[in-house]
Amino acid sequence: MAHSTHHEELRRLREEFRERTKELRHQAREMRRQAHEIRRMGTRGQPEESRAAILEAAAHEFADHGVDGARTDAIAREARVNKALLYYYFKDKETLYGAVLDAAFSGLKDTVFRVLDSPRSPREKILAYVAAYFDFIASNRLYPRLMQREMMRAREGESQHIDKIIRNHIQPIFTRVSEVLRDGIARGEFREVNPAHFVPSMVAMIVFYFSSAPVMQKIVGFNPLAPNRVAERRAAVMDFVSAALFRPNHAVTQGARS
Repeated sequence: MAHSTHHEELRRLREEFRERTKELRHQAREMRRQAHEIRRMGTRGQPEESRAAILEAAAHEFADHGVDGARTDAIAREARVNKALLYYYFKDKETLYGAVLDAAFSGLKDTVFRVLDSPRSPREKILAYVAAYFDFIASNRLYPRLMQREMMRAREGESQHIDKIIRNHIQPIFTRVSEVLRDGIARGEFREVNPAHFVPSMVAMIVFYFSSAPVMQKIVGFNPLAPNRVAERRAAVMDFVSAALFRPNHAVTQGARS
């Protein structure tokens, strides 16, 4: 009788142990799921939106104040997230700054590569490249200021990001545009130009216009960033590139955006 009772007790304990083990495993799975959701969603329940909001707010803060002057409190407040979430996504301010630069240059690279890799003639590709580059900068006015600040940091040897930016974004764009130029020269469509000079000249015509707008406004007496003035500048850049690069029988004047 005692043996039977002991056996029943052992069986009951084993059942309790199995049930408790199942319960603990379920709780562990639930905790892992919740932890994953917290990491994925942050405090706002919208992970992609939260990260994007932080990057957008940070871009404005860095463009206005530089890395040293930027404040994470201001970034978190503008992004409407708590500071802990900001530091969850980005371990420190320098990491956040690097992510802002990467997002900006990734957007530019994706934009211009869509036209550079399209099945067009060299002339059409160059015009489409210039137009795409111009439209990207016109729609992302912080880019020239961020780039200008980063170039200044690189000149002083203070940039932790310039090598990565060049390797991942600037060099691939330069290489691809240079290939298009050489192709156009070989076909007889383009004048004999050196990509090392012509590519940065095209970029400078676009970026400098936006970065120098406050000064130019004082010189020319109108707002260079007014929509009609931006459209005029776009047409002027397209015309200048066409005249500088295309052989006479290939010259084309591109108008403003419709």
